[in-house]
Amino acid sequence: MSKLERITVTMPAEMAARLRAAVERGEYATTSEVVREALRDWGEERDKGEARRQWLRSEIEKGLAGPFYPADQVFAELRDRVREQVADYSGKDE
Repeated sequence: MSKLERITVTMPAEMAARLRAAVERGEYATTSEVVREALRDWGEERDKGEARRQWLRSEIEKGLAGPFYPADQVFAELRDRVREQVADYSGKDE
């Protein structure tokens, strides 16, 4: 197991109450577990966002390099990709 480091975090009372409630319901053993899971999720979302940005940069570079295609094909592919990403992102708040 990796070395643990203690960090103090200040948060609104409502947020702290939600952490304690999750522990009281037995969902987590400690409030630290709740925070660690939230940070893992946050990190994964950031990684996914960076991957999407890298993909977009790559696609822009390809587009600038050519060859050039009819606009309808390009926009249809971009629209489909954006719809996929919106659908992936929309499911996160459920």
